[in-house]
Amino acid sequence: MNILIVKLSAVGDVIHTLPSLSALRELYPGAHITWVVEEAAADIIRNHPDLDCLIVSRRKRWQKEMRAGMIKKPLREFKSFLQELRAHDYDLVIDFHGLFKSAILVFLSRGKRKIGYDSYQELSGLFYGEKIPEDMTKHAVNRYLDFPKFLGAQIAHPVFQIAVGEENKEKVDRLLNSYQVSGPFVAMNPVAYWDTKLWDDERFAALCDRIVEIYRIPVILTGQKAPSLEKIRMLAHGGVINLEGQTTLKDLAELYRRAALLVTTDSGPMHLAAALGTPVVALFGPTDPSRTGPYGAGHIVIQASLDCVPCFRKSCRDMTCMTGITVDQVFGAVAKVLFQRL
Repeated sequence: MNILIVKLSAVGDVIHTLPSLSALRELYPGAHITWVVEEAAADIIRNHPDLDCLIVSRRKRWQKEMRAGMIKKPLREFKSFLQELRAHDYDLVIDFHGLFKSAILVFLSRGKRKIGYDSYQELSGLFYGEKIPEDMTKHAVNRYLDFPKFLGAQIAHPVFQIAVGEENKEKVDRLLNSYQVSGPFVAMNPVAYWDTKLWDDERFAALCDRIVEIYRIPVILTGQKAPSLEKIRMLAHGGVINLEGQTTLKDLAELYRRAALLVTTDSGPMHLAAALGTPVVALFGPTDPSRTGPYGAGHIVIQASLDCVPCFRKSCRDMTCMTGITVDQVFGAVAKVLFQRL
């Protein structure tokens, strides 16, 4: 039996789909399972023990190159991508994404059964032969698990597996050793793609100072190409390490696995730490933690109680939901977790 999973992005959404992959493997132990994913999130599922084949879409890079006038190379790569996508006759194709960009891949794949949500968001529902209800009141993990349940899977506990290699463990060893970190540490991710999900850099720095002063352990900042990371390190009074741009997703998974906890915005790293079982203190603004918060027990979500929350807006004039979160609130949550972890 050949199965195709379509879940393209983003990092958090791909992580949320991992329990469904494990459920499909348990339901169809002898199946050949392929996953098509976009480049930015591909590392999360690379070498996954339940996955037989990974097909990577470089859609964003192809679009960027074509806008720059480079036509032949992206077209050649896209043709190769389609050939790889259509190399198998799939008995089952599941679109976990539910947008036009994923539904068109379902349409182009050679699938007998094509299943998606009973939704016409971006006309996606036109491309499926079978549909299931999309219950937006559920957490994304449980919503995605509705697909394997529809197929007959019995799921007691969602299983998250992230295949971290020895090279990732050795790299994290080297990084920690280079900064003379040999004991507990707090990881911190102050980065997010939406401006409305960001917290004040000065408050992050003040939080770092309290953690370092009271617990005598370092704070390690993580993120990619974010000037705020170095700003936070400079504003703090020592004990803060900036690993900006020095970790892949798999490296980050290993780093978070070793952390006492992660303090984070609503972002992909938040979901990565939660999937690994590392406690998370998450700062939420315009989004809904009941749908996309850190999954599992032991996490703390801090969100201002406002009539406008959640609004799901990517821009806002005053961002009261984030400015209403105080350093005292976040440190109180950090102290509660560290009391149990140290």
